[in-house]
Amino acid sequence: MAIPSGSGTEVLKRTTIDGNHNTVTALRWDGTMASVGTATYTIPAHHIITVISIIFIERDGENDHTFSLYAHNGSSDIYLLNSQGINAHETFVWNDKIVLTAGDKLLFKMLSSNGTMDVYCSYIDQDWS
Repeated sequence: MAIPSGSGTEVLKRTTIDGNHNTVTALRWDGTMASVGTATYTIPAHHIITVISIIFIERDGENDHTFSLYAHNGSSDIYLLNSQGINAHETFVWNDKIVLTAGDKLLFKMLSSNGTMDVYCSYIDQDWS
């Protein structure tokens, strides 16, 4: 992606995953909720995504779980959180800023065989298309 020139937009947005189970799900960047188990959502061409925060919520309340968060850059998985623990009914907040560009994916996976988690992500979308 070339350095943007001319006009574009910069908009604060959010994306979510509702009720993820033991499956890989990519966050979606078009303002709609990701479908659990769909790992193909990528950053669109001519967009730069700056993730502000991600909130992970364990919602089944029966067990403690582990999960991973990783970026896929087209050829490699880069783990940001690997086997992160979360207790029953607990919330975990990831506040480190990350930047994703066209073709990247941000993926979430529960590593536990049961349970349910939600994900809420706030981000800035710079659109230069």
